[in-house]
Amino acid sequence: MEQLESEVPPLPPRFRFRDLLLGDQSFPNDDSTEKHSLKVQVEFYVNENTFKERLKLFFIKNQRSSLRIRVFNFSLKLLTCLLYIIRVMTDNPAQSAGASHSAAQQNAPSGNNKWFYVLFPVFAQVIVAIISFLETMLLMYLSYKGNIWEQIFQVSFLLEMINTVPFIITIFWPSIRNIFIPVFLNCWLAKCALENMINDVHRAIQRTNSAMFNQVLILICTLLCLVFTGTCGIQHLERAGKNLSLFTSFYFCIVTFSTVGFGDVTPRIWPSQLLVVIMICVALVVLPLQFEELIYLWMERQKSGGNYSRHRAQTEKHVVLCVSALKIDLLMDFLNEFYAHPRLQDYYVVILCPTEMDLQVRRVLQIPLWSQRVIYLQGSVLKDQDLLRAKMDDAEACFILSSRNEVDRMAADHQTILRAWAVKDFAPNCPLYVQILKPENKFHVKFADHVVCEEEFKYAMLALNCVCPATSTLVTLLVHTSRGREGQQSPEQWQRMYGCCSGNEVYHIKVCDSKFFGEYNGKSFTYASFHAHKKYGVCLIGIKREDNKSILLNPGPRHIMASTDTCYYINITKEENSAFIFNQEEKKGGPAGGLFDGPSQLPVHSIIASMGTVAMDLQNTTPPDASVGKLVPPTVNGAGSRRPSIAPVQELADSASILPCDLLSDQSEDDSVFTDEKGHSSTEYVKGYPPNSPYIGSSPTLCHLLAEKAPFCCLRLDQGCRHNSFEDAKAYGFKNKLIIVSAETAGNGLYNFIVPLRAYYRPRKELNPIVLLLDNPPDNHFLEAICCFPMVYYMAGSIDNLDSLLQCGIIYADNLVVVDKESTMSAEEDYMADAKTIVNVQTMFRLFPSLSIITELTHPSNMRFMQFRAKDCYSLALSKLEKKERDKGSNLAFMFRLPFAAGRVFSISMLDTLLYQSFVKDYMILIARLLLGLDTTPGSGYLCAMKVKEEDLWIGTYGRLFQKLCSSSAEIPIGIYRTESHIFCTSESQVSVSVDDCEDTKDKGDESRNNDPSDHPLLRKKSMQWARRLSKKSVRWQGASRDSSKENAQRIAQQRLNLYRRSEREELSELVRNRMRHLGLPTSGYDDLTNLTASDVMNRVNLGYLQDEQNDHQNTLSYVLINPSPDTRLELNDVVEVSVSPNTALTRCIIKKESFNPNIKIREGVCLPNPNWELVPQIRGLKAEGSASRSTFNYPRNHQ
Repeated sequence: MEQLESEVPPLPPRFRFRDLLLGDQSFPNDDSTEKHSLKVQVEFYVNENTFKERLKLFFIKNQRSSLRIRVFNFSLKLLTCLLYIIRVMTDNPAQSAGASHSAAQQNAPSGNNKWFYVLFPVFAQVIVAIISFLETMLLMYLSYKGNIWEQIFQVSFLLEMINTVPFIITIFWPSIRNIFIPVFLNCWLAKCALENMINDVHRAIQRTNSAMFNQVLILICTLLCLVFTGTCGIQHLERAGKNLSLFTSFYFCIVTFSTVGFGDVTPRIWPSQLLVVIMICVALVVLPLQFEELIYLWMERQKSGGNYSRHRAQTEKHVVLCVSALKIDLLMDFLNEFYAHPRLQDYYVVILCPTEMDLQVRRVLQIPLWSQRVIYLQGSVLKDQDLLRAKMDDAEACFILSSRNEVDRMAADHQTILRAWAVKDFAPNCPLYVQILKPENKFHVKFADHVVCEEEFKYAMLALNCVCPATSTLVTLLVHTSRGREGQQSPEQWQRMYGCCSGNEVYHIKVCDSKFFGEYNGKSFTYASFHAHKKYGVCLIGIKREDNKSILLNPGPRHIMASTDTCYYINITKEENSAFIFNQEEKKGGPAGGLFDGPSQLPVHSIIASMGTVAMDLQNTTPPDASVGKLVPPTVNGAGSRRPSIAPVQELADSASILPCDLLSDQSEDDSVFTDEKGHSSTEYVKGYPPNSPYIGSSPTLCHLLAEKAPFCCLRLDQGCRHNSFEDAKAYGFKNKLIIVSAETAGNGLYNFIVPLRAYYRPRKELNPIVLLLDNPPDNHFLEAICCFPMVYYMAGSIDNLDSLLQCGIIYADNLVVVDKESTMSAEEDYMADAKTIVNVQTMFRLFPSLSIITELTHPSNMRFMQFRAKDCYSLALSKLEKKERDKGSNLAFMFRLPFAAGRVFSISMLDTLLYQSFVKDYMILIARLLLGLDTTPGSGYLCAMKVKEEDLWIGTYGRLFQKLCSSSAEIPIGIYRTESHIFCTSESQVSVSVDDCEDTKDKGDESRNNDPSDHPLLRKKSMQWARRLSKKSVRWQGASRDSSKENAQRIAQQRLNLYRRSEREELSELVRNRMRHLGLPTSGYDDLTNLTASDVMNRVNLGYLQDEQNDHQNTLSYVLINPSPDTRLELNDVVEVSVSPNTALTRCIIKKESFNPNIKIREGVCLPNPNWELVPQIRGLKAEGSASRSTFNYPRNHQ
């Protein structure tokens, strides 16, 4: 042990603990270690250690030290000018140079004051001159770059030598101490020092936009230097003349440079006159150049927009709007929607755009309404300097919008992604509102607070438009801010009702803070929704638990309201802006009629919109006494028969009716196998999640899927393969009508069109085949995503090719969806991007009049061309109404266009307001996704539609329908899609027939219709009526007076024109038949206009396209009523948009057909019960004819 200790080498004498930590454990005793452990210290940047480099670093390179040097230099120059003024004011110009010098010597001992005022300025000037000379020589030495003459002949160096060297010489040569030195020229050196100092200040504080400030400063300094130089020079030269004072010289310079020229003061001797001439020439040359530079910088600043000051950013609230190119429509939509909310009136909008401001945008921003609240900055989001100008780190929110008019939409998304990353990197705490075009790019901006993917919403709305009419109009009206005043001055009832209901929006409030829903704490969601609508006229559509971030759309009676729940409801205004006015009857406690007393006693909610406040007239909604208020089924016949009863909505749902169900189980005997009409093949469907999602971020949705994926060859509709030989839609023998989608490419957005139409809650018997008519063939990646869905096919073709339309089965289609093509979204002329789409759609309307076409346009203003009829009075009236509403400041001026009201046309730009509205309502995007089926939350409902038939008219009013749906199936209606007859005015160029003739024709038409309706189709009847009218009128005209000959000739000409039009349609029909024969397609399925059924005509005239083709000008129009009043009467063919509870979708039972009376109509549904459950049907409210409007089933409680 001692030997080991002796072998341990001693510590080195200069051992440091840091060396041990760093691993340096070498010892001098170890020769090999010492040999290899020699260190060489290397010093870097040794060139900066020289004396010259250190001086250069201090005087030039370092920002702060060089700034101090420049401030010191500027102070020296100002001091020299000040000393010159003091010396001039204390000098006596009457004495000569020699006399003044002797007098100074004689009088110097007499007093210290005189010596101070006379000699101190001279000594001070000498000291300052020495310091300035040394500083100039030092800076010249440090900035020497090899050319000494270039530095010597600089103007600043020459001025320094003139103003400093003579003072230094007088120290050694006293005889020249009285020589005049133009020290006042140091003002120009002070001007240069000030410019350099300001540049260093801007560089130190990193202020970039300083060109305007610098130029203004240079201009002011130039003027001051000119005036100061002229004042001092003229004063010194006039000592030999009028002996002007310094102030008089200053007065003369100001009068001269201002071009006033009073003439009271003039120079007398020629040197001063020459100086004035020189100064005026210099001013005429220098000042215009300075002003030109200033004006140029001002114009550039006007283009770039300047800065948003830090003081304003910290004391005011502002949001930043980032766009690639700012168009007037985009700007007005944003401003109108953003400032429609009262609490945003004090916000400022800072627009950051890389392009120069458009002329139209400039004119709009000059309006006082916007000029005080909107600031335009030209700059890039990718530059931190521009983000600093916009004060992005202090902004309340940042909206980043994509340029949808770009041909390459993927490139537009890439730009949006980079902008979002740049903003997040610069201001990580700023809320981001991002708009993305392509769904596959959405996951790049998932960090944003709110993201709206355009193609997701677009295709989902187009899909729901095929099964739920006017879904696009419903969603568009919900996401627009309105007060429901549009169309209230119109003489037409439908416009007033439609405009009033368009003011409904989605609001939220907590149950504990709500007057609407506070009294329903502890009650079921369905109960609260019905009674809130019955009492207050509000529609409760969703709920959110405090401990859950997910919003549940109509969770059904299973959900029990809690005080901490957040309610989402549809109403004209939010509850905070509502005043509650109770009737005098309710205050006195007297009896008052309620909903159960019949339609005449239903509450009429008078909505008074004044300054954002709604006053609601609350009726007494207390249920009547149980002994007299219960509704009983009607008697069979007799005068005392009653209408069918509606069960009351239960406060708490029966636990047996809300049993859990397995979504993936399928006990349905009727729906397990789908067999086509001709029995060619049978395909098994299963429920599941699509195995292949085309992009990252798609929400998983339970759908109807094929048990085995279809081969890619079987997805081609117009080509047979080894699996089947079908080459057209007729050969497939589909049970339901087709849905054809015309698109340019098979983008990933089309996946969101298929999913809502194949969702699990769609009855399998009602699934429509989907045909994708694509300009470009799809890739295998897209085919892999859609091959698992049943009855989804594709075909290469275009809508402007008649052969492609016929091959894809357009004559068997119920809906044709025309998607706006990316290649046509941009055009040289604004608003011309939709020209090709509009013309192609109009052509298809003429070729296939029974087809329902849903069109997407780029610009909403082009919707007026979808129903264009020259010189049509009604279209002209709608155009005037639209202009009137736009002048009133309405955000929904286009809402009265018949195609939009009917849900047959929409523009995705109308959904931009969804992103803007989410700044105030952060839940709007999620609610819209739930309504459209883009997201599926467990326990949340979905949107569907049900049609009011003739046997349902006994319900009477919308309030009773609300009660019936809530009590029977827990469904909540949110609106009505109404189609009603309307009398369109004839145009001025058209000649109307007389009333007698119309009645006569109508009678004959009714008689012929009663005789044989199959032999005389609709339009053939009209032609025969016209022919009979012509023959009848020819007899009358023989005995008529000659005064009416001109009018009769006009009638004949108009009727001949109508016949000519009829023959033109026959030509179109013959053209279609010939193309079908040429393609080998059967012509039996083609229904031309002469073979239209009454329902086809009603479907086609919803948009008014047959107005010119019908004789009586009586037509129909369609529109959406969102949350109408409970006393609104139901009409035949009304389509009710309802939010279906998940309990309804999951607990509907599949009942065998033989278990029921075949005369009883039971709503189709899907139930997934336990096989051991016992089904006990209890049919209530049967009509005398044997039909039931709803069926309910009670499960035994022992099977819970």
